[in-house]
Amino acid sequence: MIPFRFNTFLSCLLLLFSATAASAQATDSIKLSLQDAESLFVKNNYQLIAKQYQTDQARADVITARLFDNPEISYENILYNKDTKKFLQTNSTTGQYQGALSQMIKLAGKRNKNIKLATTGVKLAEYEYFDLMRTLRYTLSSTFYKAYYDQQSAKVYKEQINSLKLLLSANEQQLKMGNVAMKDIIRIKSLLYSLQGEYNSLLNDIEDLQTQIKLMTNITPDANLELVVSADEENNYQPDKKAYSNLLDTAITYRADLQLAKTGIAYAENNLRLQKANAVPDVELSLTYDRRGGYPDKYTGIGIKLPIPLFNRNQGEIKKAKIAIDEGRSNLSQQETILENEVYNSYASALRTEKLYRGFDSNFNSDFDKLIVEVIKNFKNRNISLLEFMDFYDSYKANTLQMNTLRYERMNAKEEINFVTGSTIFK
Repeated sequence: MIPFRFNTFLSCLLLLFSATAASAQATDSIKLSLQDAESLFVKNNYQLIAKQYQTDQARADVITARLFDNPEISYENILYNKDTKKFLQTNSTTGQYQGALSQMIKLAGKRNKNIKLATTGVKLAEYEYFDLMRTLRYTLSSTFYKAYYDQQSAKVYKEQINSLKLLLSANEQQLKMGNVAMKDIIRIKSLLYSLQGEYNSLLNDIEDLQTQIKLMTNITPDANLELVVSADEENNYQPDKKAYSNLLDTAITYRADLQLAKTGIAYAENNLRLQKANAVPDVELSLTYDRRGGYPDKYTGIGIKLPIPLFNRNQGEIKKAKIAIDEGRSNLSQQETILENEVYNSYASALRTEKLYRGFDSNFNSDFDKLIVEVIKNFKNRNISLLEFMDFYDSYKANTLQMNTLRYERMNAKEEINFVTGSTIFK
């Protein structure tokens, strides 16, 4: 091996690892915690706003159902009197006209049944809104944690790239003096290019994730998001402190999609009652006044009109309503099965992830800082080669990335439990 000087190289390395943060130009950025993102999401998300409009429309249907039918008024006048050869006469001797006032009266409680059906429709719209919120909130939190821990991984790449650049620069100087071999330069460059490619791909992924967050919270596209996760968020999450039975009970109580399925049955039952009521004919009462249209000259009459349910007794709509009830019950059974499986699977996955996380050494990062000093000493004393030195960096990167991935999976498991239970079991 060609001997070389370590002064420049080791000074650069020690300077790198003693620094806690690299200086950067001040840029406008938004510090964003998950709680802040959720607040913006609830207020600004366009999908939620659109779904809220649908809920308001359902409430308007209740107003419509409460209204009574309008009375009808009619008037008829003689157009042309051939005897007097005049149009539109209304006098008492040669004119003729007729007026009528009618009112539809709904029987069998149709109005109240319509009101009840529309009120149930409001509940359906509300549960659809809450279920959409539940789904989007989970998407937001999962994306938030993924972006945050990817950012932590990006810092590892950045540190290693800067380290390799310093190492490459120092060795290129030594190469000019003939103290290092070209194969060492090629080895460093190859590793540097590989890290830069992975780093660039990771930055693209982070940008895509941040774009999703901006879209869901309506933050301006050019904002630089500085995602924040407090230590309490990680430390306070302990899935083994919750029992599966409690999680299942919570899901049964709060899951919007389950309540939606139950309300769907209630809606179908109310619709069946309405359709049966629709089979009962409505009565139309009328009051008529006729001037010179018959006997007597000033005729006043009262009338009633009632359809005879001989052929159409609303059989088709009644049958459809009965089928809808059976369909709703089937959907509810399926939804209950889905809920139980989702809660169990999420809880079991969370426990496995938690066990794996606790099996990792929490002092890994701090131990590495101490270890690097010893590695540098051994490298200086030629107890390890350049390849071994680089392998140490690669091993450190792999373990750190694995830890960040595990931390994300752990926090995502927390949010998944919140999602499948329809509540904030873990904050």
